[in-house]
Amino acid sequence: MAEITTLFWDIGGVILTNGWDRVSRKEAASAFHLDWEEFQDRHDFSFPAFDAGQITLNEYLDRTVFYRQRGFTREEFAAFMFAQSKEYSETRAVLDKVASSGKYLVGAINNEPLELNQYRIEAFHLRKDFLVFFSSCYLRSRKPEEMIFRVALQVTQRQPEECIFIDDRPLNLESPRRLGMNTIHHQNAEQLRSELGKYGVEV
Repeated sequence: MAEITTLFWDIGGVILTNGWDRVSRKEAASAFHLDWEEFQDRHDFSFPAFDAGQITLNEYLDRTVFYRQRGFTREEFAAFMFAQSKEYSETRAVLDKVASSGKYLVGAINNEPLELNQYRIEAFHLRKDFLVFFSSCYLRSRKPEEMIFRVALQVTQRQPEECIFIDDRPLNLESPRRLGMNTIHHQNAEQLRSELGKYGVEV
């Protein structure tokens, strides 16, 4: 087994809650009295471009919410979106320990729209742990496609076998595994600590 030099982490579902998932959108539809089916339909058409940095938050909101008059402002709705982000403190502690050891290059490979990504990086001080962010909004490529993983390997100049990628969704582990990267299907902090230990990563 090659010595591990690099750990790539998903953010939503691992370090933080998902930024704008179905549960959050359902809560928004309820709180702002939106027609759920219509909102979800418009979201499904608009989100891939939003996630890949091809449209802005304002454009996403224009398409999904403010295509007609509302009794609330886009600032109020955006604030609700941002407020859905919470930290998984136990997993964050694992990340903190790995990053502070100084033994590894630690980076993020995540799907996130630009404004949400920037908010989460700032609000949760993610630059403290991550040296680099391979985010869908910057690369115009999203997991589970191979391209985002190829770019991460090329930019960091790492061989796949010296890397571990951690994600909570099995589908997102298939492309990096095909490329030769080691993968961990994240379920909880204790399991993650155990899996990392098998690769010789002390946490």
